[in-house]
Amino acid sequence: MDLLLPTEIVTHIFLSLPTVTSALSLASTCRSFHAIFHSSKRLLILQHSAEIEFGPLDDIVQLVTHNASQPAHFRRDVPLSDALIRQLVKAGHVARQWEDIYMYRKWKHDYVARRLLSTFERFKLRRAIYRLWLFDRAFHNIAHVRYARTRLEVVRERAALLHNYTTSELAEMLDVHAIIRDVVANDLCPSNGRLRRKYQARYPETAHQPLFSIHLNYPPTASRFIASDNQYHNSTLASSKYHAQQQRWQENSTHPAEFGLEGWGDDIGHYYVVEDMMKLDPEQILYLREHCPAKSQVEAYVAGMGMWFENNGETFSETLAFVIKQRGGEMEELKAAVEAEEVGVVVSD
Repeated sequence: MDLLLPTEIVTHIFLSLPTVTSALSLASTCRSFHAIFHSSKRLLILQHSAEIEFGPLDDIVQLVTHNASQPAHFRRDVPLSDALIRQLVKAGHVARQWEDIYMYRKWKHDYVARRLLSTFERFKLRRAIYRLWLFDRAFHNIAHVRYARTRLEVVRERAALLHNYTTSELAEMLDVHAIIRDVVANDLCPSNGRLRRKYQARYPETAHQPLFSIHLNYPPTASRFIASDNQYHNSTLASSKYHAQQQRWQENSTHPAEFGLEGWGDDIGHYYVVEDMMKLDPEQILYLREHCPAKSQVEAYVAGMGMWFENNGETFSETLAFVIKQRGGEMEELKAAVEAEEVGVVVSD
């Protein structure tokens, strides 16, 4: 049965919906709603819902429209289209997953302080994710090799992008960057020490001790580990990491030498591995976290990216320090302020 409501009221209802899914669901309830949704206001409705659910859309637009034909710090204005909406929604889903991760990693040692993020805090977190992602896409690629990273013109090019943002917005990026680093260092590439502690906690009665390799060998190909859209958003595959980890724990409980092969080194060696892995963008990190539980899978994925990736650490941290110094500040002071929740995504009262 169709609801006979004025078009203006129905349009207002559509524009009040908080998610893209709810707008699509409402459009399928009756023929009149379907007709109004598929009118000239369709893109406007989807844009409005996407802004509420995944915004700020402007930062996603800068991300998905970036290419090598123009500098990353140039603002790009593009007309809205179905194809663009799909890209916005895809990037938005990635950012929404980081919202849940942030809550646990931000207060992983301070359980009493752990809480849900407010609507504005989620907005700031998504904004930081999109901006870090843009930095990764623009400067962590084959065109930016290790020997050129310290050239002044290259540093200034990277700094030009960060100069688009205020210092408080840079603090938000630094805050989220630290969370991503924690995920990389503990989930994707756990150190030998972390695995040793985890093994002993899981099997306190065993007489075996894991033996760790000091070499990092990268297999020649990674084609079978590269994510597709269907794999990335498949809820069945999303649980594969958990089951694979459980199986590996059981198998390696009596084979500590095999378990030790999952370690990524100690201290300095592990630090440089993490520096390399931090060039991965937020979507790639989520994919590896969910679908590549074994070290060999992660290594294969990285090997498939090319020789430029190895021994070529991320450049966001040093570029941020360069920009903060240009503004008369100190990087260590900004880090301390983020840790104290004086600035960043979460600001204590």
